[in-house]
Amino acid sequence: MKILNLYAGIGGNRKLWGDKHEITAVEFDEKIAEKYQELYPNDKVIVADAHEYLLKHYTEFEDGFVWSSPPCQTHSKANYFINYITESRYPKMELWQEIIFLKTFCKGKFCVENVKAYYEHFIHPTAVIGRHYLWANFKIPPIEQPKGEVGTMMKQYAGTHKHAHSKPLTERNMVNANLGLHILERAQGIIKSNVIKQGSLF
Repeated sequence: MKILNLYAGIGGNRKLWGDKHEITAVEFDEKIAEKYQELYPNDKVIVADAHEYLLKHYTEFEDGFVWSSPPCQTHSKANYFINYITESRYPKMELWQEIIFLKTFCKGKFCVENVKAYYEHFIHPTAVIGRHYLWANFKIPPIEQPKGEVGTMMKQYAGTHKHAHSKPLTERNMVNANLGLHILERAQGIIKSNVIKQGSLF
C-alpha cells in the first residue's frame, strides 16, 4: 500500500506498519527526520513542511492512505491554561484546513489525528479513542489503549534535542503504535477481533 505519513516525527504511529508498504514520511525538523530514517531505512523520508507537501502531492496517494497528525499543542486542553498563565495564542488552523481539504478532494483513504481539544470542535470526529480525535473517510471502531500511551518506543529513543517548536524529541508524534496499526488496518478493510464493542463514542 502506498502511504503518506505527514508530520512523521520519529514514527510512533508507524512502528507496527511493517516494511511491506511504500511509505513516504514528511518531517520538518531535519534531526528528527534523520532519527526516523535510522529507525525505518526502507521509508522515503522528506524534510519539508507537511502542510504544504499534502497540498502538492495528495493525488499521488489516491490508491493508498494518507495519515496526518498536525501539531496538537495549540488545540490541547493544556493550551487553555497556557493562555492564562504564559501567553495568548490562537489554535493553528492547519488542522481544520487539512480535514476540510481531505474530506473534499482525497480519493484515497485518509485519517487526521489530533488530541481532544479545549474548545468545542466544529467538524465532528469520525472516532474518539483515548485522548485522540480521529477524522477519516472510513469507520474506526474503538480499541483498548494500553496504559501510558506514549509507549516504550518514545522512552527508548528519548533525547535532549529540541525541534523548531521547542518540544523534546519524545513529544513528537505521540500516537500509540497499536492505535496506528489499528487505523491502518481499518483503512485496508482488515477487521480484528480485539475491537471493543460499545454503544457510543461520544
